[in-house]
Amino acid sequence: MALFINCEKPTTATKQTTSKNKTIIIQPFEDMPAELTNKIYNQLLVVYPNIVLSEPIKFPKNAYYNLRNRYRADTIISFLRTEAPQKSVMIGITTKDISATKGKIPDWGVMGLGYRPGNACVASTFRLEKEKLAEQFYKVCLHEIGHTQDLKHCPDQSCIMRAAEGKNHLDELTGFCGSCTKKMQKKGWNLE
Repeated sequence: MALFINCEKPTTATKQTTSKNKTIIIQPFEDMPAELTNKIYNQLLVVYPNIVLSEPIKFPKNAYYNLRNRYRADTIISFLRTEAPQKSVMIGITTKDISATKGKIPDWGVMGLGYRPGNACVASTFRLEKEKLAEQFYKVCLHEIGHTQDLKHCPDQSCIMRAAEGKNHLDELTGFCGSCTKKMQKKGWNLE
């Protein structure tokens, strides 16, 4: 897998890794606009120094769910898990509609999906407000990465780890709550 950094101010922080902290690999799918991909990369780099941006790739063929014209988030994660190097977490990013099984609902549309703990997650812009796209997408990415860092859904209504429960509450989220912040800081995240 070839790697590239495509941003206005390249930084060597993307190549730094420590034995303590995992590398976060941003894996755009080929539908992702480069401008938004670079914005997410730069936003994440502010709060976590071990970020790598990969070249866009095609979706795994078995992820497409023809009945609903969307992609299965769980299948995408299964694919990314096999691609993620050791001591890394890979986040797939896309504009496409994604879904997962929720209870008895076999195909529930989601903004993202991440397992806890895990080495892969996926986030989509499809269900986000276009006029607030970059801000909302950053929060979705943080939420899904948070799951890979072993964070559960949080009862704090303003915390990044709040469960969506089928709605877009992203504008109400102000950051990680105190408890979630401490857990993320222990994993090397620069949060206040």
